[in-house]
Amino acid sequence: MANQSPDRRMVLEMLAKVALVSQFPGFSRWSFAAGQAAPTASIYQPQFFSASEFGLLDKLSELIIPRDETPGASDAGVAEFIDHMVAHDPDIQFRFRTGLALINALNADQLEDALRRIEHEDPAFFKILRSYTVMGYYTTRIGLEALDYPGLRLYSASPECPHKDDPEHRHLPAAKY
Repeated sequence: MANQSPDRRMVLEMLAKVALVSQFPGFSRWSFAAGQAAPTASIYQPQFFSASEFGLLDKLSELIIPRDETPGASDAGVAEFIDHMVAHDPDIQFRFRTGLALINALNADQLEDALRRIEHEDPAFFKILRSYTVMGYYTTRIGLEALDYPGLRLYSASPECPHKDDPEHRHLPAAKY
């Protein structure tokens, strides 16, 4: 297929997964959640991970997307997203359990050091952890706001075309597909 690089296919697959799992009632933070409800203040109960694994996952995701001038992964509930995704995908459950166990076994002075070491000792786990962290973050309202996603804006009128001198857009190159 034209213009179907592995990266694009992976993104489309991720979006499809997110759209499916958004039916879970705990996903009020996600952009695909029914009704675009505001986040609730309820305490999340992990579906797959133990409480200690879930806490570690939350800290790791926050290291990948930390809080700075914008909210971080913890604020966006990324660990909840990852827990739900892993709970419903048996193919990745073992990878996550062993990866988190390896991080605990590293006995690094700092969690940041452990994350750097896991990147080299178990790159497959690091890659999937990073991918799910990014996917979880940028499918929340918080992530979309960080990207300044225009779909979150409300317009009193539709923005007009910036090409007033060329309403037929003849100056633009022809479509490649």
